This record gives sequence, C-alpha cells and structure tokens, in this order.
Amino acid sequence: MKEWTRKEKKQFIIFAAANFGMTIFMGIFMGISYYKGNDVTSFPLAQMMYPAAGVILARIFTADKGEKLPSKYFVTHLVTTGAAVVLTIGGIFTSPAMCYLIENYVLIAGSVIGWIMLLCEKKDVRERFGLCFWGHHAGMSLWMMLLFLMLYIARLILAGMTDGSVNEVAVLFADPSTWMMMAVLPIIFFLSYNSFWGEEYGWRFFMQPLFQKRFGIKRGVILLGVVWGLWHIPINIFYYSPKTWIYSILIHQVTCITLAVFFGYAYMKTGNIWVPVVMHYINNNMAMVLTGSADLGNHVYGWKDVLMLLVINGIVFLPFLFSRVFRECMSESHMEQQAS
Repeated sequence: MKEWTRKEKKQFIIFAAANFGMTIFMGIFMGISYYKGNDVTSFPLAQMMYPAAGVILARIFTADKGEKLPSKYFVTHLVTTGAAVVLTIGGIFTSPAMCYLIENYVLIAGSVIGWIMLLCEKKDVRERFGLCFWGHHAGMSLWMMLLFLMLYIARLILAGMTDGSVNEVAVLFADPSTWMMMAVLPIIFFLSYNSFWGEEYGWRFFMQPLFQKRFGIKRGVILLGVVWGLWHIPINIFYYSPKTWIYSILIHQVTCITLAVFFGYAYMKTGNIWVPVVMHYINNNMAMVLTGSADLGNHVYGWKDVLMLLVINGIVFLPFLFSRVFRECMSESHMEQQAS
C-alpha cells in the first residue's frame, strides 16, 4: 500500500467534485421532478455519463505540458454528457417523455460518433489512456465476458430456486424469443455503449487502481464497491424504489460490492476496460430481455430481498475475491501500470 502522489490527489479531487458534485446537483432536480409527478427515467441515464466525465476533466486539468490526450474522443463524451444533462433538466419544465426520447437519440449519436472519434485517435494514445480494445490478451477478454454471462444465468437460476420460480426461468429460456432478443443485444451495444463506458471508465479504470494502491488489492475493490453503491442514492430514492428506498440502498450496496469484486477481477486479469463495460451492459440489459420491459423503477423491497441477494451474489461472485489475482503479493509493477 502506498500514498497517492500529489498529481493523483489532485486528479481524485477533480474527479470527486465533478462526478459526485454533479450527482448531488442533479439529484436535487430529480427530486423536484419526482414530486411534480414526472417520469424521472432520464436522470439515471444521464448519471451514468458522469464518472467518465469526471476522469476526463481530471486528466485534462492535470495533463503534463505537451502530453497528448485522446481529445476527439474525450470532447465527444463531454458534449454528449452536457446535452444529456440539459435535456434531463429541460424535461422537468417541458415534456419529460419528449426530452427522454431526444436524450436517447443524443446518446445513440454520441455512441456512433464516439466510435469514429476513438478510431481516429492514435494507437499509442489509446493505449496510454486505457482505450484499446483487447488489453493484455484477446482470448482472456472474451472468456471473461462469457464467464460473466454464465454467472448471470447461474444467479438467475439460484434466485428461481430460492423463491420457487425456477420453472418460470426454465420456460423463459425455452422461449425462442428470449434467445432472439439476446442475439440482438450485441448490436444494441454499439449504439448505447457510452453510458456503460461512462461508468466503468470512472470506477474500474480510474478509481480501482487508486483505491488498490492506497488501501490494498482486496480492500480497495471492496471500498470501491461501497462508494459505487452510495453514488446510486438519488436513483434509489426517486427511481428504483421511492416507497422502500432504504432497502434499495442496501440492495445496491450488496450488488455493487459483489459486482465490484468480479468486475475488478476481470479488469485485473485482462487490463481491458471494455471487458467490465460489456459486463455492465449485460447486467443491465439482460433484465430488459427477461422482463420484456426497460422500466426498472418503482419496485418495492424488503429485508427478504436484501438477504436473498446477499446470499446469491455472495455465492456467485465473492469466491473470486480469493483468487490468485487478488493476493496481496500481486506485483507492484502491475499496480503502478494501472494507476499511471
């Protein structure tokens, strides 16, 4: 464990001010919109963009003289984030449904333009800022994505066995339309990746190496999961579960800590930020495939839901915390490479 350098401290302050500051600021508007009786779905969509925007601002304001940044790609993300924020706030005072629809089109346009701008950046610049597509090993990257999909399905089966809905799960996967929708997900990813990259570039690429450097390999990832969960609080209160938001906060703590373990494991194994981006996309969008709805709001939770999730996610994801990659004897050179 090491202290952060002066530059790392400055980057963290800028990141935290931008990411959490914007989350709190927009959380106030989210509350106003909720109590006006509006649909607040646009707020979580915009919030996913904030972590990467915070990293981008931190890297811009601490860049060394003459340092080349992936400026085209970074500016695309900042402009897309700004447009999403304006549309989200605008929906409070005009038509939330119309602004949400336009916001989706803006994010699609941002994703398409983002791919183009990313390919226009020089390879050495992409490598320096963790934007290359295959990391240390292409085969390992593909395996991690597939492994997460299998773990996601295993988690679903365990949940079905616990609450007695396992037959419904079997029927669901026997339905050809389920597999057709799953086949479409990779195509949709290319049109909507920037929201998931927006989170993972902040949490995994930026925060994970910093926290692991300061608090240790295992504790750093767990602490990151706690922070990641707390970041969701405005969404817990006004979107996911307004009637039982305390339980929603606890559920997100369990979810984010356990997912942080596996996402962190996959990121350390591959050195590829696109691996947790794809896994985050799978985690969020498989729910849409299995329920037939993109609406994740207004759930009612209780202690049973918290405990069941703790047991299931603990069984599925926490064993990876004891894998070889999480040992404290992990080489310092690898840690410094990720933190640089």
